[in-house]
Amino acid sequence: MEYLQVFAVGGCICLAGQLLMDFTRLSPARILVIFVCAGALLTGLGLYEPLAEFGKSGATVPLPGFGYQLAKGAIEGAREEGLLGALSGGIQNTGAGIGAAIFFGYLIALLFHPRPKP
Repeated sequence: MEYLQVFAVGGCICLAGQLLMDFTRLSPARILVIFVCAGALLTGLGLYEPLAEFGKSGATVPLPGFGYQLAKGAIEGAREEGLLGALSGGIQNTGAGIGAAIFFGYLIALLFHPRPKP
């Protein structure tokens, strides 16, 4: 049952992204920013936490999950350390993911020699 929950939540997030790409003139980059901001906004309103508990990695792995982790870290940091914690908490929560993205992006660029489109 847990796999079904993860699939349903992740699938709904992907479906929303696909619908935005198909029926709006938004670029994929703008849709990605919208997703991250929506995750952070829903976290601030207390609505993303129940979704993350229900959908587990289906809700925390896609881009709204990145916004969720940023906002969650900022909120926790603000409670513990005040303003400085609010500024650094999101980076502490997402640092491993950001570092992995940079490392693996660099590794793939070394292996496959990307070229600009003609």
